[in-house]
Amino acid sequence: MTGEDTKRKAALALGAAGAIPFLAGAIALTTGMSLPFFPSGGARGSLVVYAAAILSFLGGVRWGIAMGYDEPAKAVRDFCVAVVPALIAWFAATLLSAPADLWVLAAAFLALGLMDYGLTCREVAPLWYGRLRLALSALVAAALAVAAIAAPVTAPPASPPAATGSSPAPR
Repeated sequence: MTGEDTKRKAALALGAAGAIPFLAGAIALTTGMSLPFFPSGGARGSLVVYAAAILSFLGGVRWGIAMGYDEPAKAVRDFCVAVVPALIAWFAATLLSAPADLWVLAAAFLALGLMDYGLTCREVAPLWYGRLRLALSALVAAALAVAAIAAPVTAPPASPPAATGSSPAPR
């Protein structure tokens, strides 16, 4: 087995393991089951937090790839692209209500999967990586879509109270 085979197999196994919480969250939401690692009634929130963390991680992968570019303009471009997934994740997790949060995260995973496949087309990443990212992104997006359909509609997260001064509010 070559070093490339070892990397490919490890990435496949770890990527599949990373998909388990997405599948478990979707199952918990569609069946109403309480799972050991999801607090009672907390499957949607746990799923949103996990999705946000993984989306941010995938942006970091793009940052790491950009570090290896010889051309500064390409590196800066991909540094900018690398930050976007974390910003989308933060926006979805903190500012959107259910099920919009899950739909935005699903769309972001699909978009990033396609963009990561583009890395293989530009020969910046190996073909197996692009294929793996497409497959995992499709699986994750499908799980998030199922969860979005099953999740009850809720109000957006509460915003922090506004600071009050000593003078009364204008009328």
